[in-house]
Amino acid sequence: MSDPLRILYQDEYFVAIDKPPGLLVHRSPIAKRETVFAVQQLRDQIGRFVYPVHRLDRPTSGILLFALSPELVSAIGAQWMQKQVQKEYTAIVRGFVSGAGLIDYALSFKRDKYADKGKHLDNAPQPACSEYLGMAQYVIPMPVGRYENARYSLMQLNPITGRKHQLRRHLAHIRHPIVGDTTHGDGKQNTFLREHFNFQQLALSCTRLSFSHPVLQQTISIRCQPHADMVKLLDRWQQFKQ
Repeated sequence: MSDPLRILYQDEYFVAIDKPPGLLVHRSPIAKRETVFAVQQLRDQIGRFVYPVHRLDRPTSGILLFALSPELVSAIGAQWMQKQVQKEYTAIVRGFVSGAGLIDYALSFKRDKYADKGKHLDNAPQPACSEYLGMAQYVIPMPVGRYENARYSLMQLNPITGRKHQLRRHLAHIRHPIVGDTTHGDGKQNTFLREHFNFQQLALSCTRLSFSHPVLQQTISIRCQPHADMVKLLDRWQQFKQ
C-alpha cells in the first residue's frame, strides 16, 4: 500500500501534488511491471478522475498539476504553449556555480525505443533555453576521482522551453550535471554520494508553479520544498557551506 500523495493545492477545477521521486505519472511501456502511478493513485485518493496537465520525469520530484476535466487541460494547455506558466526547480549540481545566467542550447528530440516506437519524429535540434541562479556552494573534504575535494552547488532553475530532459541535458552541457542523474550525470559523483551520504535520488525538484486560473481568473502560485532526501543531504552539508 503506497503512502497517500501530498496534496499542495486543490479546488473544484485543479489539484496539485508533491510527486515523490521514482513515481511514474501514468502507465508507460518503459516500465511494464510498475503497478503504482500518480494518475491512478490520486484518482483513488480523492475519488475523482484526474488528467495530468504536464509531466515530470520519473526521477524528478515536486509539483505536478492535474485538471479535473479534459476541457480544463485544454484551457490551461494554451498557457503552456504560450510560455505563460512559470516553473521553478531546485537542483544540486557538480562543481561551483555562482550568479545568474542563461543556457541557450538547442536540443534534438531523443527517441525512446518503447514510448516512441512507430512514431515519425523530427530529430532536428529545437531551440531550448533555461535560466539558472547559483544559490550556495559546498566543498566536501573527501576525494572524488582525481580531485582532492568534492564541490557542489545548490541551484534555482527556470526552464523557458519544455524539451525532453531539458534541465538535465542543459546542466550536463555546461559541465555541471545534476547529481544523481544516471543518464546525463557523473557516475563517479553519483557513486560517491551513494556511498558516503546514502543519497540515491536525482537531485531535482519542481518547487514552484504559477499559472493563471482559467476559471477563477486569478494567479495561482504553488510552492513546495525539495524532496526529503535533498533536504537531508543539504542539512548534512551545512558545515561544508562556503
